[in-house]
Amino acid sequence: MNYHNIKTCDMLNGEGLRTTLFVSGCNHKCKNCQNPITWNPNNGILFDNNAKLEIINSLNNDEISGLTISGGDPLYPSNRDEIFEFLKMIKYLFPNKNIWMYTGYTFEELMDKPLVYNGIFELIDVLVDGEFIEGLKNNNLKWIGSSNQRILDVKKSLAKSEPVLYIENSEDSNNEVSIRKSY
Repeated sequence: MNYHNIKTCDMLNGEGLRTTLFVSGCNHKCKNCQNPITWNPNNGILFDNNAKLEIINSLNNDEISGLTISGGDPLYPSNRDEIFEFLKMIKYLFPNKNIWMYTGYTFEELMDKPLVYNGIFELIDVLVDGEFIEGLKNNNLKWIGSSNQRILDVKKSLAKSEPVLYIENSEDSNNEVSIRKSY
């Protein structure tokens, strides 16, 4: 697996101060994507032990809330196994840090292939799903680029077998929001 960038002090790709990994490989190829350079899985830098250590060292900082995996698409077919193994290691080393993942796939598409994705779902806390759609672009939305994309609480979504929106800074379960259809 290759990657394009590691940001160790990111405030744009999830709640709090984060470390973000931008992987190579994406088959969605959204029109006017902000990272088209990441589409080709062969572009970028090999995701080796040095890259993993950079992320681990960054996550050792108490001010870092967690890890975000973006891209490209972390769930691009040739990325899945390495992402799964890396996230298992991160959860083991940092059980109190949260993990966000951005993907062009919808929750429903991913749930249709449980053998492929369930292990990954158990490791992430928040899933930002859906392709970027230029006609639905909205610069006023936090953490997403177009209004069709959703920020989902993975644990609650799995428990209900339907998408449940992530509510920022909410510890009150009464604020839980379910979505029956993606769009």
